[in-house]
Amino acid sequence: MAHGEVLEFEEYVRTRQDALLRSARRLVPDPVDAQDLLQTALVRTYGRWEGIADKRLADAYLRRVMINTRTEWWRARKLEEVPTEQLPDARVEDSTEQHADRALLMDIMKVLAPKQRSVVVLRHWEQMSTEETAAALGMSAGTVKSTLHRALARLRQELESRDREELVAGALGREERERCAA
Repeated sequence: MAHGEVLEFEEYVRTRQDALLRSARRLVPDPVDAQDLLQTALVRTYGRWEGIADKRLADAYLRRVMINTRTEWWRARKLEEVPTEQLPDARVEDSTEQHADRALLMDIMKVLAPKQRSVVVLRHWEQMSTEETAAALGMSAGTVKSTLHRALARLRQELESRDREELVAGALGREERERCAA
């Protein structure tokens, strides 16, 4: 790569790093994994930087690399469950309601397929238009709309399911306390 291209890439990373890290953070729930995802995507993009004719599209290109990398990681993950006698307590570290809502949202995003998650992240978090999302993901605008519709329906279903579980757990807890008090 020519020296000018290297300097241009370095300047791009310096100016866009925070926004790109936010995008990575929305694609993977763990902050350390998000940093790894961004770093991996930057390394892959660096090797192709000369081939990006219109540098104004660099963000879309890099987001696509992040999505592809995240998908590779998701496919390569090992699904090893370890049975235990007791389930661990689910805790929310931050006491503010906003952080709790965000943690819940990040948790329920895990139920989505990678393609659905990508569409939701780009449309709602990155606030990209349908056309921009379609271009970034290499799909038609209609596919983006239908994928987004199904993804949001799935998220609603998961939220309702969790709400019902909490109501049942709360009722069972009350009954248990009443039996112990009697």
